[in-house]
Amino acid sequence: MELIPKELKNTIPHLYETEEQKDPIVFVKLFMDGWTWLITELSIDEDICFGYVISPFGKELGYFSLDELKSLRGRLGIWVERDFYFKPTPLSQLKKAS
Repeated sequence: MELIPKELKNTIPHLYETEEQKDPIVFVKLFMDGWTWLITELSIDEDICFGYVISPFGKELGYFSLDELKSLRGRLGIWVERDFYFKPTPLSQLKKAS
C-alpha cells in the first residue's frame, strides 16, 4: 500500500528544508480514527515525515514513520488513508481549523 504516490513525494521538501519558514506548506493529509497527520517534510529515504499530528490526545509538531503508519489499522480494520482532495495549504490555516 502506497500512502504517497511518487509524483507527490517529489513535491514535498526534504527534512529540515522548511525549518526556517514561519508558515510551512502542508502537502499531504493522512487520517484514521480521529488521527490526522499533516506532512510538511519527507526524508530522502521517503519513510520519516515531519508535520503536524492531531490525535485524541492532543496536537503537536513531530516526526513519524510512513512504514509504521502503513501497519496501523483502525477500530473497524480500516487502514490509514490519504485525503485525495487535499490541496497544499499553509500549516497556520490548518491549525486554526483543527
